[in-house]
Amino acid sequence: MTHFFVGTDQIEADGIRITGQDLNHMKNVLRMKTGETLTVSDGSDRQYICEIAAYTESEALLRIVDIEGANAELPAEITLFQGIPKGEKFELILQKCTELGTVRFVPVSMSRCVAKIDPKKEGKKLERYQKIAESAAKQSQRNRIPVVTPVMNLRQALSYAEEQNMRLLFAYEKADNPEKTREIIRSVRPGQRIGIVIGPEGGFDPEEAELLKKGGAETVTLGNRILRTETAPIYLMSVLGYQLEFC
Repeated sequence: MTHFFVGTDQIEADGIRITGQDLNHMKNVLRMKTGETLTVSDGSDRQYICEIAAYTESEALLRIVDIEGANAELPAEITLFQGIPKGEKFELILQKCTELGTVRFVPVSMSRCVAKIDPKKEGKKLERYQKIAESAAKQSQRNRIPVVTPVMNLRQALSYAEEQNMRLLFAYEKADNPEKTREIIRSVRPGQRIGIVIGPEGGFDPEEAELLKKGGAETVTLGNRILRTETAPIYLMSVLGYQLEFC
């Protein structure tokens, strides 16, 4: 079923109003007709089952058929601190990790990053990234749209994690601690704020690895294979999601 997000100001006693780009997508791209059913989230744990009552020039008017208590979010809040990768890899990471439940993406400029985000173009880049996250959240029927923050350096990322009281997990290619990693994963619990740190294509500089360790990040291994920078966060999000939802 098609899924949309709205602000609380778009919800009224007798229905919901869809405007702007979502109206265009609903009416001209999806070509949805009056009477068709869809779901709507407002960022809470409620999901509205609606049908399209009418279109006007500026909005779609939805009739609320039912309200369900549906929570598609992980029971812990996970932020991904991702070393900026080359090309369109970050877009793939955004899409797949949104589907897996990530709530926040922080692009991190690291010493071995081949790609750099031009400060003059950062605004447009972030706007595109946010749209990708929103699209993936709609597809996976999330309750909330993940946030993509401005670019940070590693020290800024560590300060941000500390301010948010996050537990940091540092996926290090040189780690050799499977038993410790198993203990760390098993200790992840609902209600925690967790940050996962993934390096770029070139991995972590030794000074960066030391900085993370001194900052309290817990080192984890992702197995005996070297994963691509776009594979590593998907792998770790899958492991954490399984632990939080099924263990």
